[in-house]
Amino acid sequence: MSAAPRDGTSPPIVDGQYLEVSPGVRLHYASCGEQGQPLMLFIHGFPEFWGAWKGLMPAFADRYLTVAPDLRGYNLSSKPTELAAYKPQVLLGDLAGLIRGLGYRKAVVVAHDWGGALAWALAISHPELVERLVILNATHPVPFARALVEDPEQREASQYMNWLRTPGCEQELMAEDFRGIEEFFHKVGEAKWFPAVRDEYRAAWSQPGALTAAVNYYRASPLHPPTADQPGAAKLKLREEDFMVRVPTLVIWGERDAALRPVLLEGLERMVPDLRIERLPQATHWLVHEEPERIVAWMRDFLGD
Repeated sequence: MSAAPRDGTSPPIVDGQYLEVSPGVRLHYASCGEQGQPLMLFIHGFPEFWGAWKGLMPAFADRYLTVAPDLRGYNLSSKPTELAAYKPQVLLGDLAGLIRGLGYRKAVVVAHDWGGALAWALAISHPELVERLVILNATHPVPFARALVEDPEQREASQYMNWLRTPGCEQELMAEDFRGIEEFFHKVGEAKWFPAVRDEYRAAWSQPGALTAAVNYYRASPLHPPTADQPGAAKLKLREEDFMVRVPTLVIWGERDAALRPVLLEGLERMVPDLRIERLPQATHWLVHEEPERIVAWMRDFLGD
């Protein structure tokens, strides 16, 4: 499902483009719109790829150059093998390199899931690169760290993160023609949209090393539920004042997300002074695919269209 542009036409999405964002690391990306227009950057999450944004990119191509990369390790982008290559600060360097490499000083950043985690971090540490921030079911690090320790429902909902950190889990995800990873889709949301794009997703997952790289995001992150031998989020002492987001921010939340519970929105306004929250009571974690028209309408209003 896609949201139509305002003039009723659908400009083409051009993929197969590459940009070296750091020595030896190239990101593959797709774009829609004209170079020279303001940049709108779409950042996907786990276990998707740039194609997650096909339904939204053309809707903004009349005013923006919309760009959707494959994150490091995903689909057609470079796949370093060392775990340290997936630490958050390294991944933020990719995004900064992409924005600058495309010839821009800043971008409207639209992001979901892991892409949203990176987008929050980018807005916190490099606000000069972010014109406006649009977050779709992705949590700010402070409420997430707090909920992983203090909220039993969220801690239970996030146990999958610890499983994704285990050695060899990628083989289980790939087993039986990717049955494991398809089951993951349906656990965090109904994913009724998925059968129509199954072949595209399987092609992305089939790229050598792609699923290992994808789970390395979890293995390299300290944000995970505490276990008997890994303190995870319990060892983090995050002060709200150190994680302020000083750019206008729109958060759109599917409330039927089985992985990220609405508790993660509580107190967010203390760290995001210029904040607007819109809720989708019937949407799941996959709200980008389920409610594109509503998302586009809220984004246009937020952007002053």
